Amino acid sequence: MAGHESSSRAGRVAFTYPDFASYQLARFCIVAGLEMQSVAVGWQIYEITKRPLDLGLVGLAQFLPGILLFLVSGHAADRLDRRKLLITCYAGFGVCSSLLFFTALSGMRTVFPIYAVVVILGIVRSFNSPVSRALLTQTVPEEHLTNAVTWNSSVFQGATILGPSIGGFVYAIAKGPSAVYVMSMLAALVAILFTLKIQLRAAKPRVREPLTMKTVLAGLDYIRKKRVVLGSISLDLFAVLLGGAVALLPVYAQVILKTGPWGLGLLRASPAIGASSMALLLAHRPLRGRNGVTMLWCVAGFGVFTILFGISRSLILSMIALLLVGAMDMVSVVVRATLVQIATPDEMRGRVNAVDMIFIGASNEVGQFESGLTAQWLGTVPAVVLGGIGTLIVTGLWAWSFPELRKADQMSSVEN
Repeated sequence: MAGHESSSRAGRVAFTYPDFASYQLARFCIVAGLEMQSVAVGWQIYEITKRPLDLGLVGLAQFLPGILLFLVSGHAADRLDRRKLLITCYAGFGVCSSLLFFTALSGMRTVFPIYAVVVILGIVRSFNSPVSRALLTQTVPEEHLTNAVTWNSSVFQGATILGPSIGGFVYAIAKGPSAVYVMSMLAALVAILFTLKIQLRAAKPRVREPLTMKTVLAGLDYIRKKRVVLGSISLDLFAVLLGGAVALLPVYAQVILKTGPWGLGLLRASPAIGASSMALLLAHRPLRGRNGVTMLWCVAGFGVFTILFGISRSLILSMIALLLVGAMDMVSVVVRATLVQIATPDEMRGRVNAVDMIFIGASNEVGQFESGLTAQWLGTVPAVVLGGIGTLIVTGLWAWSFPELRKADQMSSVEN
């Protein structure tokens, strides 16, 4: 019994640090609030235009500001006070929620003001993502960073499961998006209050570098030279870019699996359930060695289970395949995130994380566009199956091209 209790405490070691707990409570609130808000924005836009293309433009409107600003936002995360910058970002999210609330109250029947707010959201996100990830490393000692990254992913997945469910329920009960936007504002306020409680651990003094082209591009230059970081980031980019099938779930639910909206809901929840379950497992049973090889095998598993989903004609089998897709992806996420954080000096983490977030955004948003385009050309099932095969090919190429990934053993021993 004592051994079990000791193991359980070890699995939750990151939460023994109050600053990490406050950070995670704030992050859960902000992610859940944004997920609730995204459901309301989607329904509000579709009710106005009745065009699916307009839903796709929401993701594009949020992604483009990140492309334009990621160099500056990463530099800001390394140059400014990270806690104050994160609070400013959370306040920015709250302002966006209030603007959306006023668009709902006005009863306007045009989507352009909504898109304008979504662009502002994208700008805030471009600053929030790198500073949030860089700040995480200052809430726990480095020896517990792997456990912290694992719990960080688990909290994020929990918020992405709960947020849309609450948003959809509140939207239905209130018969409109206004109440959802109010809840998002409150979530941002609570996130700010928890962030104010954080006292960051002392880090090596960061040099306040001037804003020059050299310092702005330093994150890209560092990733180019640090092969283990470049390999892990680019592997995720191309694997998810080719293997992502989320954009096509509505087609599978309606046309292939012959289910209704409830079936689509189950399919959309399955990867997040698999990911959160794997994150909890890794928190209590962390990887002990051969982490680079494990990541490569799990990315390959992501491709295999994507193919299984593509050929499935059973709702149960499709849910199981997607659950395993999420679980394999979570292993890759934890290994990659820890490798990037440990292999990057603190004074560079903001800029490197900014580049990493662009890779992640490209793999998700551009991957959805790629899936839709391929499905339009070849058909839905061939698009998903070929995407899974492409992921397997990419994994093999990266295992050969980046021996540094294969040799990455204990994540805590990655050299700077």
